Amino acid sequence: MAELLSFTRDAVQQLSASLNEPQWMLDLRLRAWEVYASMPVPTPQDEAWRRTDIRRLKLDALGPSLNGNGGDGAAIPEYLGAQLTDDAAGGVLVEANGVLKSYELSDELRAQGVIFGDMHTAVREHGDLVRKYFMTHAVRVEDGKFAALHGAFWRGGVFLYVPRNVVAAAPLHSALWATSGRTFTHTLVVLDTNAEATFIDEYASPAGEGQALHNGAIELIVGDGANLRYASLQDFGTNVWQFNHECGRVGRDAKLDWITSVMGTRLTKAFQTTELDGPGGWARMSGIFFTNGRQHVDLDTQQNHNAPDTTSDLLYKGALRDHSRTVWQGMIKALPNSQRIDGFQANRNLMLDKTARADSIPGLEIQADDVRCTHASTVGKLDEEEIFYLMSRGIPRAEAIRMVIQGFFDPVMQRIPFEGVRARIFDRILEKVG
Repeated sequence: MAELLSFTRDAVQQLSASLNEPQWMLDLRLRAWEVYASMPVPTPQDEAWRRTDIRRLKLDALGPSLNGNGGDGAAIPEYLGAQLTDDAAGGVLVEANGVLKSYELSDELRAQGVIFGDMHTAVREHGDLVRKYFMTHAVRVEDGKFAALHGAFWRGGVFLYVPRNVVAAAPLHSALWATSGRTFTHTLVVLDTNAEATFIDEYASPAGEGQALHNGAIELIVGDGANLRYASLQDFGTNVWQFNHECGRVGRDAKLDWITSVMGTRLTKAFQTTELDGPGGWARMSGIFFTNGRQHVDLDTQQNHNAPDTTSDLLYKGALRDHSRTVWQGMIKALPNSQRIDGFQANRNLMLDKTARADSIPGLEIQADDVRCTHASTVGKLDEEEIFYLMSRGIPRAEAIRMVIQGFFDPVMQRIPFEGVRARIFDRILEKVG
């Protein structure tokens, strides 16, 4: 059984000692704790939280655990960590509640100098490398109350490093199974100059009673000339409250292809940011979400063009049932010297019930005069004419509805280069359609 702790400075020190961490990580945790303690809990009076009310969250009852509760013997579903790409995985890592359960890395990738493993091992064995990037370049503890909480109490997660000029041809795959009700995993991906990699990152939990918490961070560092394909697949149980800070930094002539799928949780609030730091940088953000019941999903995206001659492209699509609600808030920013940029964002929402609600709020902040920045947003219902047409061809109504929904998601599905990932997402969509 896990030893329950409260969110206190003493708990930070106990957690760090139990993990046998170096002094620099303890110092980072303590600094994060001070930031956390100094910040108020977000309320709807805060602009970023205007449409997401977390007053029903009993945060004080969801403290961290000393051992991660990873040894409770809970069976991990076979599908987690299973093959999702045409090419055999070069590395697979599975955790339960932030505790490593299984791990493998191919001899080929290891010989190339690729580092892939759990975050705690990386902190101990590759401290200089991890210290350089851990919450220093992308996500920072000052980014918000939950970013600071994560910095103080993170446990588990994955570290991937691909050296300069190395192409990791075989994809990497990690999976988290959460049963403890409180997980704080950290994903850190670093691609050095001209490196290339594909990484699939899964998160799931069983259906549970009572409130549960996932407070995560995802950091994607894409060096000059590098190319990262990253997919995050989230399917937590509907008792989970998720708070994530996610950021990708893209260097000169680098590419980031970022795929997000959100199917689970009672409530999700995620800040997702791409920082285009060098000329020729390119980033594509593709999002799929499906809510039902009383789910609440709030995705806050930023496309920051910090350099000229950069390109960003965002397409998020969501379907809603029952009394669920989604919020998408998007912003494209261009700094004064960021000339000749091309930024696009679109959010499309399909309402399957009159009782659902989707808020779609695009935004532009342009401080340069030679740019092409556009946005689009739609909220619509099922097209009864499409359904009638399909039914007139002998297709039952339920199947016709599934076909229309499949067609709605197809433009963003086509952005996903892996048939296994597409199938995993669409199978889950069909489950929620019923």
